[in-house]
Amino acid sequence: MGHLKLPEGKKIAVNLGTDFDAQCLWLGAFNRPSPAFMSRGEFGAEVGVPRLLELYKRYDVKSTWFTPGHSVDTFPQWCMKILDDGHEFGHHGYYHEIPPAISRDTERRLVDLAFASYKKVLGIRPTGYRSPYWDYSENTLDIIEESGFRYDTSLMARDLVPYHPQRWQVNWEKGNVAGRASEVLEIPVNWYLDDFPPLAYTGTSTGMQDTETIFRRWRDIFDYAYERVENPVFASCVHPQIIGQAHHMLWYERLIQHIAGKDGVWFATCDEIAQSWVDDDRDRELMALPDVRGVEPPPADSNWATA
Repeated sequence: MGHLKLPEGKKIAVNLGTDFDAQCLWLGAFNRPSPAFMSRGEFGAEVGVPRLLELYKRYDVKSTWFTPGHSVDTFPQWCMKILDDGHEFGHHGYYHEIPPAISRDTERRLVDLAFASYKKVLGIRPTGYRSPYWDYSENTLDIIEESGFRYDTSLMARDLVPYHPQRWQVNWEKGNVAGRASEVLEIPVNWYLDDFPPLAYTGTSTGMQDTETIFRRWRDIFDYAYERVENPVFASCVHPQIIGQAHHMLWYERLIQHIAGKDGVWFATCDEIAQSWVDDDRDRELMALPDVRGVEPPPADSNWATA
């Protein structure tokens, strides 16, 4: 596998990824367009975003804001402020759709619709993609490649080092078969480094865990990467409407203080990380594998087929 060529004197790349989902999170992911849920998205834009921008500026952090086209169109003034502060924008779908639940044509159309919003409002074309639901359809990787993205950050086959994602033929009563790897670089995500599952109230789960526990978990993951992994990437994910709450901002700032206090930390955008990746012969071998893919139907007598 290839490696990350860090800048001189740097030991770890840190991307404090920020998903600016705003109101569309409650549309595409939860189908809850009521005033209460829309107000939570509004809080993310009007309160969470400025709090995060101030915090990032204080610690000289540049991050990547994965922002659906819907958020760009709904809160353009805050998106312009994010851009003016020097942060990167990543593609994050249009209305936080769930890729496995829509057709290929719809998925392609929504990717292009978001591209149009980025161009119209911000004058940019993102170089990286993050699936709105951290999940792929069978078409997502093809669409990512067709769109010319340099990197993706939606998958979890590694935790602290980038890699090239492979297609798989998924079988039930024999082993799965690995297929061709993509030239797109994967900067892996991790549910343990996402603020939403442990801290967000969704209406069906409490999601309001002790913040001290979350701080220790994120700090420990960073420390493991810093101390035990060569040329690692620590890539986390926060949402302005969640992390922007007052009590969450306090532990998040403590985390940034801890990270910034270590020698050799490189606060980088995902695009900067992707451009620092160097492929090796093993990467090229995986990219040359046959294009094997697809999911075999479950056996007729399986628990899923007979349920």
